[in-house]
Amino acid sequence: MNAVWKKDMITDVVNVVIGLALFVSPWAFGFAGESPTNWNAWLSGILIAALAVAALAIFAEWPEWMALAAGAWVAVSPWVLLFSAKATVTPLHVIAGILVAAVAALRLWHLHQSHPRVAA
Repeated sequence: MNAVWKKDMITDVVNVVIGLALFVSPWAFGFAGESPTNWNAWLSGILIAALAVAALAIFAEWPEWMALAAGAWVAVSPWVLLFSAKATVTPLHVIAGILVAAVAALRLWHLHQSHPRVAA
Protein backbone atom coordinates (compact mmCIF):
# COMPACT_ATOMS: atom_id res chain seq x y z
CA MET A 1 0.00 0.00 0.00
CA ASN A 2 1.26 3.43 -0.78
CA ALA A 3 1.05 6.52 1.44
CA VAL A 4 -1.86 8.05 -0.51
CA TRP A 5 -4.02 4.95 -0.07
CA LYS A 6 -3.25 4.86 3.65
CA LYS A 7 -4.20 8.54 4.02
CA ASP A 8 -7.46 7.96 2.16
CA MET A 9 -8.32 5.03 4.44
CA ILE A 10 -8.30 7.21 7.56
CA THR A 11 -11.71 8.73 6.84
CA ASP A 12 -13.30 5.32 6.39
CA VAL A 13 -11.69 3.98 9.55
CA VAL A 14 -13.05 7.01 11.44
CA ASN A 15 -16.55 6.19 10.18
CA VAL A 16 -16.15 2.54 11.24
CA VAL A 17 -15.27 3.73 14.75
CA ILE A 18 -18.18 6.20 14.86
CA GLY A 19 -20.59 3.53 13.59
CA LEU A 20 -19.45 1.02 16.20
CA ALA A 21 -19.60 3.68 18.93
CA LEU A 22 -23.15 4.56 17.89
CA PHE A 23 -24.03 0.85 17.96
CA VAL A 24 -22.81 0.38 21.56
CA SER A 25 -24.13 3.75 22.79
CA PRO A 26 -27.50 2.41 24.05
CA TRP A 27 -25.66 0.20 26.55
CA ALA A 28 -22.92 2.71 27.31
CA PHE A 29 -25.31 5.60 27.99
CA GLY A 30 -28.18 3.58 29.48
CA PHE A 31 -30.94 4.01 26.91
CA ALA A 32 -31.09 0.39 25.72
CA GLY A 33 -34.68 0.02 26.95
CA GLU A 34 -36.04 2.95 24.95
CA SER A 35 -37.34 1.39 21.74
CA PRO A 36 -37.04 4.00 18.95
CA THR A 37 -33.80 5.44 20.29
CA ASN A 38 -31.94 2.20 20.74
CA TRP A 39 -33.12 0.71 17.46
CA ASN A 40 -32.10 3.85 15.63
CA ALA A 41 -28.65 3.77 17.24
CA TRP A 42 -28.18 0.06 16.57
CA LEU A 43 -29.34 0.07 12.95
CA SER A 44 -27.68 3.37 12.06
CA GLY A 45 -24.43 2.28 13.70
CA ILE A 46 -24.39 -1.01 11.81
CA LEU A 47 -25.20 0.75 8.54
CA ILE A 48 -22.48 3.38 8.99
CA ALA A 49 -19.86 0.80 9.94
CA ALA A 50 -20.86 -1.48 7.04
CA LEU A 51 -20.69 1.39 4.55
CA ALA A 52 -17.26 2.36 5.84
CA VAL A 53 -16.05 -1.24 5.50
CA ALA A 54 -17.47 -1.32 1.96
CA ALA A 55 -15.63 1.91 1.19
CA LEU A 56 -12.41 0.31 2.46
CA ALA A 57 -12.98 -2.83 0.37
CA ILE A 58 -13.92 -1.27 -2.97
CA PHE A 59 -12.95 1.92 -4.71
CA ALA A 60 -16.31 3.51 -5.45
CA GLU A 61 -18.18 6.67 -4.54
CA TRP A 62 -21.51 5.12 -3.60
CA PRO A 63 -20.51 4.07 -0.05
CA GLU A 64 -19.44 7.64 0.67
CA TRP A 65 -22.71 9.08 -0.66
CA MET A 66 -24.66 6.55 1.39
CA ALA A 67 -22.59 7.40 4.49
CA LEU A 68 -23.33 11.09 3.90
CA ALA A 69 -27.07 10.29 3.79
CA ALA A 70 -26.82 8.04 6.86
CA GLY A 71 -25.00 10.76 8.77
CA ALA A 72 -27.67 13.28 7.84
CA TRP A 73 -30.35 10.81 8.99
CA VAL A 74 -28.66 10.23 12.34
CA ALA A 75 -28.32 13.99 12.90
CA VAL A 76 -32.03 14.70 12.29
CA SER A 77 -33.46 11.45 13.65
CA PRO A 78 -34.11 12.78 17.19
CA TRP A 79 -36.72 15.14 15.74
CA VAL A 80 -38.11 12.71 13.15
CA LEU A 81 -38.48 9.88 15.68
CA LEU A 82 -39.58 12.28 18.44
CA PHE A 83 -36.87 11.67 21.03
CA SER A 84 -35.31 15.14 20.89
CA ALA A 85 -36.27 15.87 24.51
CA LYS A 86 -33.81 13.26 25.82
CA ALA A 87 -30.78 15.17 27.10
CA THR A 88 -28.16 12.46 26.53
CA VAL A 89 -29.43 10.81 23.38
CA THR A 90 -30.08 13.85 21.20
CA PRO A 91 -26.58 15.40 21.38
CA LEU A 92 -25.08 11.95 20.86
CA HIS A 93 -27.06 11.40 17.66
CA VAL A 94 -26.54 14.94 16.37
CA ILE A 95 -22.78 14.91 16.96
CA ALA A 96 -22.32 11.40 15.55
CA GLY A 97 -24.44 12.24 12.50
CA ILE A 98 -22.60 15.46 11.78
CA LEU A 99 -19.22 13.73 12.17
CA VAL A 100 -20.18 10.88 9.83
CA ALA A 101 -21.61 13.28 7.23
CA ALA A 102 -18.57 15.57 7.48
CA VAL A 103 -16.12 12.70 7.13
CA ALA A 104 -18.01 11.33 4.12
CA ALA A 105 -18.21 14.79 2.55
CA LEU A 106 -14.49 15.28 3.11
CA ARG A 107 -13.76 11.94 1.46
CA LEU A 108 -15.99 12.80 -1.51
CA TRP A 109 -14.33 16.19 -1.85
CA HIS A 110 -10.92 14.52 -1.72
CA LEU A 111 -11.96 11.99 -4.39
CA HIS A 112 -13.01 14.74 -6.73
CA GLN A 113 -9.99 16.96 -6.08
CA SER A 114 -7.23 14.37 -6.24
CA HIS A 115 -7.78 13.14 -9.79
CA PRO A 116 -7.25 15.78 -12.46
CA ARG A 117 -9.52 15.58 -15.48
CA VAL A 118 -7.67 15.30 -18.78
CA ALA A 119 -9.43 16.37 -21.95
CA ALA A 120 -8.63 14.33 -25.03
